[in-house]
Amino acid sequence: MITSTTGPQPADFADVRATNLAVVLRFVREHAPCSRADIAASTGLNKATVSSLVADLIDRRLVRETGLTENRVGRPATMLVLDGSPYAAIGVEIGVDTVSAVATDLAGGRLLTWRRAFSGGDSVSQSVAGVGAIVRRVVNRMAKEERQVLGLAVAVPGLVDVQGTVRLAPNLGWHDADLGGDLAKALRDPGFPIQVDNDANLAALAEQRFGPHAGAADLVYLSGGVGVGAGIILDGRLRRGGLGYSGEIGHVQLDPEGPVCHCGRRGCLEAVAGIGAVLRKDLSPAETQAEIEEVVRQARSGDPGTLARLTSVGTGLGQGVAILTNLLDPAVVILGGYYVPLAPWVLPAVHDELGRRVVAPGAPEVVASTLGHDAAALGGAARVLDSIDSGRLPGGLARIP
Repeated sequence: MITSTTGPQPADFADVRATNLAVVLRFVREHAPCSRADIAASTGLNKATVSSLVADLIDRRLVRETGLTENRVGRPATMLVLDGSPYAAIGVEIGVDTVSAVATDLAGGRLLTWRRAFSGGDSVSQSVAGVGAIVRRVVNRMAKEERQVLGLAVAVPGLVDVQGTVRLAPNLGWHDADLGGDLAKALRDPGFPIQVDNDANLAALAEQRFGPHAGAADLVYLSGGVGVGAGIILDGRLRRGGLGYSGEIGHVQLDPEGPVCHCGRRGCLEAVAGIGAVLRKDLSPAETQAEIEEVVRQARSGDPGTLARLTSVGTGLGQGVAILTNLLDPAVVILGGYYVPLAPWVLPAVHDELGRRVVAPGAPEVVASTLGHDAAALGGAARVLDSIDSGRLPGGLARIP
């Protein structure tokens, strides 16, 4: 006789508890200070389960009690807030000649912000050695502060597939680079997960978690570096596409008779409205920064040629944003990188184009980023924190795949 069993097996109970721990942790992050009763009422978990989960999170030093509040109906309640004092999340952005590193606590408070000159050398292995040395210094700093590193996420300006392999990063000269695996070896298997993603994707995560539009469910971030890429968040989730290559808006053709793009075609958004269209020449990143500052100075002085050029760039950028709007209907589009200092002169033309080209009534809010040049590195830390929110808690239960 075969006896069948029903109901959750032990592994299933572990999975359910891991999921519930994540639910409670997210609620505390989003609504602190809050009580156990608040959590139970909002999540549908019963009070005994919430008490057990909160006790577990307190033991892990992810949540702490912060005293009683009497400004409530009924008896005073013990309030909960995030703790996370023993932990750190690290994000790194690899640029052509700089590496930015950010470390945050569990609530997103910055523990460290570094920006270092970087010369990757002639090979991926030399680049990995240089990046690994910088990451090691960050990890050592966190260790001195008695913080456990929860994870590292690395932003790269290029095509990164869903497995984290850098398929193509032309400005770095990389092809099919296993950056995560190589970094793990360089760090001698550090004991925390390493993730790799496109820089615009991670900058979009930073905006959604830490920017003025934090919590936005439908958001697009446009990078304004050597290239133009998009990080796309829809229904509250980062959308990478089937292979991980979504967001390559820079090579959407706007004008078949337009300027030649680096990809070899004519009139791509990147050629019409990228930084090359602003400066009208190819420069090193250090030279580009100086030239952008000069363009801003000329624009402020009212130079007619400079103003006309920025209006033209804004018009092309507005065409690209209109395409994104008609396809995706974002609530907000955020301009990053070199677009930020140019925004006062570029945005009016962007808005004019949206008014002409967006089919549906209304248009998204288009604004300049306030997170600075390390937005993608900050987004790396955000991705690590997202992993914690999803149930990959330190020192505890593993999240189901």
